Amino acid sequence: MARLIFLILMLFSGSVFSQDSNTQLWEKANAFYTTEDYQQAISNYEQILRTGQVSAKLYFNLGNAYYKAGNMNQAILNFERAKVLSPSDENIDFNIRMANQFVVTGIEPLPLPFFVRWRTSVVNMFPSDTWSYISIAAFVLFLILTGLFIFSRIVTVRRISFLTAIFMVVFSGFTYSFASKQKKKITERNAAIVFCPRVTVKSSPSATGTDLFLIYEGLKVEMTDSIGIWKEIKLADGNQGWLPDSCIVKI
Repeated sequence: MARLIFLILMLFSGSVFSQDSNTQLWEKANAFYTTEDYQQAISNYEQILRTGQVSAKLYFNLGNAYYKAGNMNQAILNFERAKVLSPSDENIDFNIRMANQFVVTGIEPLPLPFFVRWRTSVVNMFPSDTWSYISIAAFVLFLILTGLFIFSRIVTVRRISFLTAIFMVVFSGFTYSFASKQKKKITERNAAIVFCPRVTVKSSPSATGTDLFLIYEGLKVEMTDSIGIWKEIKLADGNQGWLPDSCIVKI
């Protein structure tokens, strides 16, 4: 028993030490950033990442440090990673637009139907955790209203609780799907940033494949398939082809 308590205390103290250490690294990184020592700031932010602690704020600050240091590939990569965790943050969107001005490859995205754009904007209002809490709260309210419908003897109360309960269970289902969609972005990570200065997209997963078109570093692509060291990618304008996976880094 004493041995078990000792192990628990050791784990707890290790966790506290890690948090304290990361807090110190965070403060040092911010101080280096303020004094325009961006390489040192980057080093400290990345030390925090290596401990397994991630957040939109951390990726955002790291992206800013890379941007100031002139490394646009890493800046875009970290801004995009921040956006995955905080999809509605306007500051992240602004910085992505600023960094993308340095991307040579010009892409005209395909127009999307109104309902797709509307759904995407709604889903991106909150990260997956927030949508999950909303879904759970709506379902709990549905259960309460169901109980009110079953046990109330007042006709008006029963009618209102019945209709509201139906709305709540439907709303819970929709918000659950929104949470799943946001979670899928984090777990699947099917988007990437091109890191090769320039690379030719092939028609097949082979160096001897037909050359399709040329793209440059910093471009965001969607990965749709994988064969060996090759990744099939899709651009926002609908063009598709194959790249060696050494040329891209997952968001």
